[in-house]
Amino acid sequence: MAFKAILQAAALSVGILGTSTWAGEIQLVMVEQPGCAYCAAWDDQIFPAYAKTAEGRFAPLIRADLHMGPPEGITYSRRVNFTPTFILIDDGVEIARMEGYVGEDFFWPIYAKLLEDHTDFEPVTN
Repeated sequence: MAFKAILQAAALSVGILGTSTWAGEIQLVMVEQPGCAYCAAWDDQIFPAYAKTAEGRFAPLIRADLHMGPPEGITYSRRVNFTPTFILIDDGVEIARMEGYVGEDFFWPIYAKLLEDHTDFEPVTN
């Protein structure tokens, strides 16, 4: 958990968390809350590789606390009730979302399909 806090502090210091720095780009907002076991599982299983993947480079990750509302410059289409909720953002506006996390075997294909259906993302094929 200390690693996550360090990353968030670093993101705040360079202005990429909770700001509209990414305006005009596709982003993935992860809405989380303290004590969320599924958020912790995502952090362990997905986060270390996320920024290195085609999906992560296409839609940089922004973290948001459930109780703080959307980051500055971002609008959700409806209230977030569950954590984690992954909200795909285009130019500050929600275009799609995934609620919950049940493991890496489900996350990657569902997320890739979400990107394909709602953006111009093209998956990397071998």
